[in-house]
Amino acid sequence: MGRRRNSSVNVLFGWVRRQSVKVKAFLAVTSVLSSLLALKFLVKDRNHFFVASEAIHVVGIMVLIYKLTTQKTCSGLSLKTQELTAMFLAVRLYCSFVMEGDIHTVLDLATLISTLWVIYMIRFKLKSTYIKELDNFPIYYYVVLPSAILAILVHPYTQHSMISRICWAFCVYLESVSVLPQLWLMQNAKMVEPFTAHYVFALGVARFLGCAHWIIQVYEIGGKYLYLIGSGFLWLPMILLAEVVQTFILADFCYYYIKSVMDGQLVMTLSSPV
Repeated sequence: MGRRRNSSVNVLFGWVRRQSVKVKAFLAVTSVLSSLLALKFLVKDRNHFFVASEAIHVVGIMVLIYKLTTQKTCSGLSLKTQELTAMFLAVRLYCSFVMEGDIHTVLDLATLISTLWVIYMIRFKLKSTYIKELDNFPIYYYVVLPSAILAILVHPYTQHSMISRICWAFCVYLESVSVLPQLWLMQNAKMVEPFTAHYVFALGVARFLGCAHWIIQVYEIGGKYLYLIGSGFLWLPMILLAEVVQTFILADFCYYYIKSVMDGQLVMTLSSPV
């Protein structure tokens, strides 16, 4: 049973929905800035942003595993997004071993193993429930190849090998757009079942935390962090741009997700492009 129609949450969403595009944009920017300000003062160690981001991604994958094992269906899931996720995680894991081994390496390994299991289930065990005709986003032309070209052109300048530096840049760019096939599939289907929605929302929260880290870092040093000598000049701005791009890609979906949850709806209906 849904929530009462006249609840304060529904009244609030109804009021926001009736506002002009400019007012909605202002409210969105205000909400984001307020969240960033709160994180700046509440979280002292900025490294915790990345740990939390990766941990939330793991939680999102666990939600998918629960769906696949209990409901015995992969309907609504994009195999292409899972393959892109496995690709950038594998590359990032290689870079972690080469450059630095820490808690991020452990979290990436756990996420990669879980993602590979999801891919195995979709490809083999639950193949009959996979909606291949809706999962038709051209990932190689619009995601993988552009990410590879951009990584060759813009990457960090460190003491590590050229291959490691390009690989690191590639996984950053690929991660920023890896969710596109999942959003494309959901838009084609027009309906999003709960567990898939939980998973994508977890990605949105994870990306926001990653983006918040870079924005706060840039703010605290007055923008100088973007142009540190020896960092490749364009590399740090490109990291920030990649984080912002993925955050905005997921922002619209997260809005409809929160609205559906507050309305007590179990299934999301998409009436406009995500």
